[in-house]
Amino acid sequence: MIGLGRMGSNMARRLMRAGHDCVAFDFSAAAVKALAADGATAAASVTDLVAKLPTPRVVWMMVPAAAVDALLQTLIPVLRAGDIVIDGGNSHYADDMRREQELKPRGVHYVDVGTSGGVFGLERGYCLMIGGDAKAVQQLEPILSALAQATGEASVTASSAARGFLHVGSCGSGHFVKMVHNGIEYGLMAAYAEGFNLLHRAGEPVQARAADAETAPTRALMPRDMNVRLDQVAELWRHGSVVSSWLLDLLAGQLAESPALDKFAGHVADSGEGRWTVEAAIEAGVPVPVLATALFARFSSRGESEFANRTLSAMRLGFGGHQEKPATPAA
Repeated sequence: MIGLGRMGSNMARRLMRAGHDCVAFDFSAAAVKALAADGATAAASVTDLVAKLPTPRVVWMMVPAAAVDALLQTLIPVLRAGDIVIDGGNSHYADDMRREQELKPRGVHYVDVGTSGGVFGLERGYCLMIGGDAKAVQQLEPILSALAQATGEASVTASSAARGFLHVGSCGSGHFVKMVHNGIEYGLMAAYAEGFNLLHRAGEPVQARAADAETAPTRALMPRDMNVRLDQVAELWRHGSVVSSWLLDLLAGQLAESPALDKFAGHVADSGEGRWTVEAAIEAGVPVPVLATALFARFSSRGESEFANRTLSAMRLGFGGHQEKPATPAA
């Protein structure tokens, strides 16, 4: 296992719990030392890691997408025919297809594994979306099964989907399916965020609205004496509701700890998969308005719409003499 961050370290631990031997490397010596304390064999470098593996070697990379090519350049000289390299991060599927072709003349197999499960995967197991040569994937079956579930046997066929791992096609397919998975995740998270934002506002005391040209009149009537406790609403919806989900479970835990979520600034990052999902949808001519809007909302959260908003104010001033009103402080 190369890359012992939030997921790589726990994946190695889960494999060791299932009886697999793991050799581990990370540029953080502390991360290697911590995993070695749990039973892994520590490696001092990428080449040292390969040297300590029995042949044929299986090297699993859990590094950022931007770091994969450089890591492969270090690996290629020491890999041999029959070895398997796995990219379990969030690479673009087109990069997977290119890398497979680069490794094929050397007889080295390249397998892309879209991996979902986050920091809870150690106990819950991971959802694995796998692309690559069928024989190589079959060889990896014991590893995939151990990561996806604690016990039981499974084969890499359609039936393995119920057990948390599935061979979805040729190289690049695994990361393509994971890309769409993450695009959907953006949309689901945005829907929860928007709904809870409305509840948050509805639960605030009614504010008198100014009667001027810059303030829209409202006919929206809220129930009187609303007692909206967001942590309790989230907890309620976890039980018997059609919108219950693991994402809601996680949100309920955060709201229980801090109902105002005041430890968060609200600058939401996007690591690439949402963008690639929208790009693929454009290429395929498939409408994905919810996923696209969720992606653009993340851009706005980081201040990327600030100039556009100033442009709107400038035009309103120009055609109607509308003066900006001071922003209402966030609750």
